[in-house]
Amino acid sequence: MAAWIYFLAFCPTAILLIHTLFARHPQYELGEDTQILAAIVQFYYLRLGVFFGCLGIFSRLIRGEMIERSLHFYLLSPVRREVLLLAKFAAGSISAVILFGSAILADFALLYVAFGPAGQDYVFNGAGAGELQAYLAIVVLACLGYGAVFLLLSMMFRNPTPAALIVFGWEAINPVMPSLLQKISVASYLRHLMPITIPGEGIFALLTVQTEPVSGWIASLGLILLIVVVLTYSCFRIRKLEIRYTTE
Repeated sequence: MAAWIYFLAFCPTAILLIHTLFARHPQYELGEDTQILAAIVQFYYLRLGVFFGCLGIFSRLIRGEMIERSLHFYLLSPVRREVLLLAKFAAGSISAVILFGSAILADFALLYVAFGPAGQDYVFNGAGAGELQAYLAIVVLACLGYGAVFLLLSMMFRNPTPAALIVFGWEAINPVMPSLLQKISVASYLRHLMPITIPGEGIFALLTVQTEPVSGWIASLGLILLIVVVLTYSCFRIRKLEIRYTTE
C-alpha cells in the first residue's frame, strides 16, 4: 500500500495528537471538540480521505496487475472470474476498513482522553460511544461503496483517475440534484448516518444541503443495494475482460 494512503488516513490523527499534547482542554470545550470531530469525519474522511484512499487501493487491484503483467496468471487458473473479482474486492475492503477504521479510533481516543474524567464520562456514560459506532459504520460503508466503484473503473479505463475525478465532482454536487439522481451516490446515503451534522460555510455549504431525512436503516440498505448493483455489473464486465499487454 502506498505511503500517501497512510498519510490520508492519519493526517488528522497527527493534528489531533499535537492538539492533545499542547493545547488546554477545559471541560466547557468538550462540546466544541465533539463538533470538530464530526466535521473531520463529515468533510475530510468522507469527502477526501476515504475517497482518494480507496482510489489508491482498489484501482490497482485489477489495473495494477495488468501493468505488472501478472493478471493473466489469475485468469488462467481454474477459478471463475467472478470469484476472483469478489476476492479482490474483499481483500481491498479489509485493507481499507482496517486502515481508516484505525484512524477513526485513534482520532476519537486522542480527542477525549485529553479531557480526562469528563471525556471518559462522555464516552462511557454519554453519547460518545454511540457516536463512535456511527462513525465506524460510516467509514466501513464508505470503503465498501467507493471500493466497488473504483474497482469497476479500473476495469473500464486504462487510467481510472480522470473518471474518479468526475465521480468526485458528482459526489460534490449531488446534494443539489433531484432526489432520484441522489440515489446514484455513495455520499448521499452516508450523510444520513452522521450522528452530528455540521452546517457548511462558503463552498462547504454545497456539501451540506438539507434534504429529506431518511432513517439510518433505509440509508444503509440503499447503499448496500447500490454496492451490489455495481459489483454485479463488475462481474459481468470481468467475464469479457481481455488483456492486451502490448497496449497497456
